[in-house]
Amino acid sequence: MVHCPECEATLDAQDDVEFVEMDATTGFFAASKRFYLVACTECGAAIGSGVAGAKA
Repeated sequence: MVHCPECEATLDAQDDVEFVEMDATTGFFAASKRFYLVACTECGAAIGSGVAGAKA
């Protein structure tokens, strides 16, 4: 069983987390990177994240 580190809510179903897409523009390239954040649906705490790649 997995629990949120902030609010201790049980995270055992897909609906218990939210995947949020975020953009970050870099000054070195014309493209920006697309980031994804996994957040708890109860309190909104960030649980994990990753870079999906560049987009034009």
